[in-house]
Amino acid sequence: MVSVDESKSLNILLVDDDAELCEMMREFLEQNGHALDCVRNGIDGLERAIEHRYDLVILDVMLPGMNGFMLLAQLRRRREVPVIMLTARTDSHDRVQGLEAGADDYLPKPFDPDELLARVRAVLRRAGKTNSDWLLHFASDELRINGQTRQVWLKSEPVDLTAVEFDILYLLVCSAGRVLTREELSTATLERSLTPFDRSLDVHISHLRKKLEPIGRQIQTIRGVGYLFTSNRRQIP
Repeated sequence: MVSVDESKSLNILLVDDDAELCEMMREFLEQNGHALDCVRNGIDGLERAIEHRYDLVILDVMLPGMNGFMLLAQLRRRREVPVIMLTARTDSHDRVQGLEAGADDYLPKPFDPDELLARVRAVLRRAGKTNSDWLLHFASDELRINGQTRQVWLKSEPVDLTAVEFDILYLLVCSAGRVLTREELSTATLERSLTPFDRSLDVHISHLRKKLEPIGRQIQTIRGVGYLFTSNRRQIP
């Protein structure tokens, strides 16, 4: 995982067929001390993302050769690299599909470069939590969590979670029996407040439930409030 040091120069890959956007983002990121590689189609973008070690990948949805969803699915089988997807502002389906496919965050187009850089930093902080942030280990029924290594097992089988999914699960289990509001979860795990039509947290939780079947139903929705983990938990020595 990457360091949380925000002064570190980042090596970022942008896969987008908009040449003007690529040049604008390259100039902006270089001014902020970071390096950006740009690839203009999905097939070459996947190859570059696999062959080189980037701190983060930014994917557009609409790409020639291979769309962003297909690229992300292929990339997730080979690399554990944080991914932000760029989507059309009016197409909520793209945003939901990107999160379901394993994106760490999304940003609607058009966007402010400063906001993108803030999202990049937030995603990298989530992906690179220091051990001091996650010292406790917990078990709950068939679920076991190692907070130090950020590993999860269900019935002794490892569960592959994204950084966001792990953070959500950890907070819910640590607060078992208490309702966490959507705003609390979003602030702690996505590092931003939710807008009225922002479904990103709900999509992450839906994805988490599926990965944790058959105990995923223990993450209960408290309508109009937030989410509740309904199992007793114990600290592991």
